[in-house]
Amino acid sequence: MSGLLFADVTQSWSEQGGGVRVYLNRKRRHILENTADGHLMIIPGDDDRVDVEEDGRAITVTVKSRHVPGSPNYRLLLRNGAVRAALARFQPDLVECQDAYNLPWAALAHRRAHPECALVASFMTDFPKAYAQRIGDRLGGAWLGKTAKRIAYRYLRNLYGRFDAVVALSEHGGADRLRSIGVSRVEVAPLGVDIDDFAGIVADPALRSAAGCAPGSPLLIYVGRLDVEKRAETVVEAFGQLEPALGARLVLLGEGPLREQFTGVEGVHCPGFISDRALLARWLASADLYVSGMADETFGISVIEAQAAGLPVVGIAEGAMIDRVAPTLGRLGPMGDAAAMAANIVALLDDPARPVMRDAARAHAATMSWDKAMERLIDDVYPLAMARRRASFKTGSVASVTLAGQK
Repeated sequence: MSGLLFADVTQSWSEQGGGVRVYLNRKRRHILENTADGHLMIIPGDDDRVDVEEDGRAITVTVKSRHVPGSPNYRLLLRNGAVRAALARFQPDLVECQDAYNLPWAALAHRRAHPECALVASFMTDFPKAYAQRIGDRLGGAWLGKTAKRIAYRYLRNLYGRFDAVVALSEHGGADRLRSIGVSRVEVAPLGVDIDDFAGIVADPALRSAAGCAPGSPLLIYVGRLDVEKRAETVVEAFGQLEPALGARLVLLGEGPLREQFTGVEGVHCPGFISDRALLARWLASADLYVSGMADETFGISVIEAQAAGLPVVGIAEGAMIDRVAPTLGRLGPMGDAAAMAANIVALLDDPARPVMRDAARAHAATMSWDKAMERLIDDVYPLAMARRRASFKTGSVASVTLAGQK
């Protein structure tokens, strides 16, 4: 292989789908089709194996890992020794980590032995808010939740300070928060959306009928996991506050622990997880509004896919949603406020500018292609990280940069 080798080390690899899997596959395709470089993925799986394809330019190292308890699609990649062995074998020029748990420390250990290797961290999940605070709230109330969140952000500052670049997927979905806690070298590099999957798709009367939606009545839709983290219960509560005379119906596309609970709600249709992209596009095109209660999105890919299908959005004025939903594209309200969400749904359904909003949504989504996303990452962020690594390595300041993360 004549070019560079870029590596991704992740635990967030789903056997059924998932945003990180899509991201890594898109990155590999871009590298193979547009550069002379190679791509190494180190992911969890059901056994240990190495697959080498595309004349050695596409390498996948699978590390045998147990399933996450209660999750059939994700695994715990805890064997850092196996990860370090794979990195030592293939010697990538740059390693990107999508997780903030144990795997970044394996990458850092690799760099201690190979200080010329650049490291990039991607802030894919705001886990201090999405997990640490929520668990703390549940176990010990608001004080413990705030304390857990503060400790988790302190941990992130310490971890990310050791990397050559830190990628946030949006300004409000990560970049501003990371800077506020003292993380330097933050670069905004959004993900992308398969815009063509949703272009030109029209409403399917059969799907609307399957959801129990009468002709002329509004159909609301949500796509994502049906769990506490995604705050799907806010969407269902808001739907329950709509006037019955409106005749609205709600479709929830996804799996999760709350699906069984939602299935019994009057007017709510839960078809489950949709792996067929064409079917997903038809569902979105058949709806009138996209509704989401998620406050911790770092990018908001489901929101952009809905916009690509021409849907105005009712959401939350938190996280990446702020970057994705301008006033010309929908309405945002307070986190966890079902009454405010219900009011925004009614206001948007009554808004005479809604047809214009649909066109604006499609135009906005068109700016978020995977090609643009990968060009930003591969052509801008990666060279910047490698230049920083070379500069620190050549000047003998590797140790200080590694420890402080400041320059």
